Amino acid sequence: MKRLEDYAELLEAFGEDSQAVLRSNWQEAARVFSPLGLDQYLDGAMGMRSLGKGDGLVSSYLDSAPQVAREVGEDAVWELVSAVMKMASKTSGAVLEAVVSTSPTAASRLADLELFKSYLGLLDRLLAQVPRAVRPMLEHIDQLFGYLTLGGLRRWALWGAHAHRTDFEAQIAYFSLKSPEALAMLQQERKGTLFVDIQRRLRMYLRALWGRDFFLRPTSGDFEDREGYRPFIEGIFIHIPDAYDDWEGIDGMTRYRAVAAHAAAHVAYLPRAISAEALNPEQMAVIGLLEDARVEALAMRAFPGIRAIWLPFHTAIAGPVASLGHLFSRLARAMIDPAYQDDHPWVREGRQAFLEAEERWEDPQLSWDLGVRLAHSLRKEGIPFHVRTDIPDIPYRDDNRYIWEFEEVDWENEATILPGAQVRKYVNVMEMVNEVDTELAGDDAQEVWVLQSELFPYEDMGLSYNQTEGKEPVSDPYHYPEWDYQIQTSRPHWATVLERRPRVGDRGVVREVLDKYKPVSSRLKYLIEALQPQGVQRLRKQEDGDEIDLEAAVRALVDIRMGLAPDTRIHLRNLRKVRDLGVLVLMDLSESTNDTVYGSEDTVLQLTRDATSLLADAMHRIGDPFAIHGFHSDGRHDVAYYRFKDFDEAYGDVAMGRIAGMTGKLSTRMGAALRHAGHYLRQQRQSKKLLLVITDGEPADIDVRDPQYLRYDAKRAVEELGRDGVITYCLSLDPHADEYVSRIFGARNYQVIDHVERLPERLPMLYAGLTQ
Repeated sequence: MKRLEDYAELLEAFGEDSQAVLRSNWQEAARVFSPLGLDQYLDGAMGMRSLGKGDGLVSSYLDSAPQVAREVGEDAVWELVSAVMKMASKTSGAVLEAVVSTSPTAASRLADLELFKSYLGLLDRLLAQVPRAVRPMLEHIDQLFGYLTLGGLRRWALWGAHAHRTDFEAQIAYFSLKSPEALAMLQQERKGTLFVDIQRRLRMYLRALWGRDFFLRPTSGDFEDREGYRPFIEGIFIHIPDAYDDWEGIDGMTRYRAVAAHAAAHVAYLPRAISAEALNPEQMAVIGLLEDARVEALAMRAFPGIRAIWLPFHTAIAGPVASLGHLFSRLARAMIDPAYQDDHPWVREGRQAFLEAEERWEDPQLSWDLGVRLAHSLRKEGIPFHVRTDIPDIPYRDDNRYIWEFEEVDWENEATILPGAQVRKYVNVMEMVNEVDTELAGDDAQEVWVLQSELFPYEDMGLSYNQTEGKEPVSDPYHYPEWDYQIQTSRPHWATVLERRPRVGDRGVVREVLDKYKPVSSRLKYLIEALQPQGVQRLRKQEDGDEIDLEAAVRALVDIRMGLAPDTRIHLRNLRKVRDLGVLVLMDLSESTNDTVYGSEDTVLQLTRDATSLLADAMHRIGDPFAIHGFHSDGRHDVAYYRFKDFDEAYGDVAMGRIAGMTGKLSTRMGAALRHAGHYLRQQRQSKKLLLVITDGEPADIDVRDPQYLRYDAKRAVEELGRDGVITYCLSLDPHADEYVSRIFGARNYQVIDHVERLPERLPMLYAGLTQ
């Protein structure tokens, strides 16, 4: 174990109070941290000191970090340090000290690293929206976490932030739990039973049954309907919702026992995963139903009393078949409830076959064999199967992702090994000359050799061999997942994005656009002046700030001498009025953009180029960092991505030439392009990031027949960007796009332009409205 004396030089940088705190906490820190974790613990303290927010912040960190590490692991300490560094520019040292000092309470109540990271993200978001509210909220964080889950805390806090955005006194009262609205919202978001309160009893309950430890993790249901949020098993962890309300007279603790016991039965009685190869979704649903019944039957054979926990949740009754989900619920009850009678032939067949195969209950192959047989006989019913809705109404069962094995994809490690995947190898000149059999390999070649540098001919004409005879260079491949809505999971490394060099056109075309739409530019002039940064604004009468307001301080002293209560707002705060915004414009460059607009001689591509040129000129004059990219696709292995202008590139003749040379072809695989655009936006340091998508149609590609597949994938990509703080807004040129574009981007994050010829006028105005 490392000794404190080993860090003597480092200790000299701390103040006396911080050194005393470190000495008193060293034994605990050395016990909970690894050797590398100890180094990071002290590096974090140095980082806190470098912020210049006072020794109180450093002391608070040195005292709190070991407690956070003990609750959710030492990785959480580095997350805490990173979050505080990010918040430092938005608030005072006193608030940062409160964030750090209350972090052990949050870590203890959340009991999970991912939830702890989400909590820090919530604090950062509140500091950006309602900075005055964070300190009073942290003063009551123990009480709030006593009633609320993380999702409930988020909804409670954001409601108060939006309701009292400009009323600072009401804001303070709300977050101090002194207003009626705060207590009413607290009662509304309060949940029946919190996972953190019963997790130890739950683990002891499972250990008493199976004589082994099970790893349980809480999962926040912020973005899901709480009643429809299903548990799941991933790796060695059983993920359970962080709160349960009472259900049909059954208390939350009993619900937790039923959920945990069912998931633990899967782990205990599944010796090998079930192959999902060549199965359709309907067959998988029936097999999953049989597998649930199999592990529960084994558990009830070993522990007969466990039936009493599961049975009350089976409420399906015989009668007319409303849907396959209803029929599945009836079969599930028939297999667990000996007293239940059902006259439906399919239910009777399934129950009898399952009971007759009792000697095979130990073998998961029984579920596959019997499930395929029952799925085949189910087709006689003639009822269509819907993968999203035909789910048995049994609230304690998980989503069964744990039982399946997919040979194509290693779902656990999220890695895809594609047979025949192309390998790119970088070599020197001699290897290329001596070994390469063909200089111009096709796109289907298994291995492509690339020179480490350009090769010029002996008669140097200023052009390399690659520029005169070779193919257009492309980037290294970027692999992105795709969301498959039918199986409700991501296909890792499914789509490949290749960055291609944009063709350069006549930059004079762009300059002609600015002259053509000169009236629009004139109207934009006043908007641009209003949007430009206003410099530094001095705010008087502040509780804390950058300097003392001498006039206010003198008035306070006079009041004190006269025996009156002084006004404590004696500080000045210098507020920098800056536009901390990064914008990426992503254009759909598919073949449909070459179509001529009805009633005009211009194509959709020409109008898109004109609108983008006007927008780029406006953003350039405002001073916002921006990038202009485009994409099209030819199947999932070739999503072409063009960077016409990057964030760190000046908007000049080069960028104008690339915009003038853009062309439209092939298809629209939007999800992969959105994720790649998000890759560049995440690298920007601006606090606000906007992705503006311009498209003339819905996502589609040559290798996808299901029209819903790419729509759901694009929707998933937008949600992923939203979690990273990127706002995605779509400008659709398809007059019939309202239905699908609202599902992808949200009800408020899109606009449909019915008259495409007005695009050059509408786009800059829309941008000004979004960013003012």
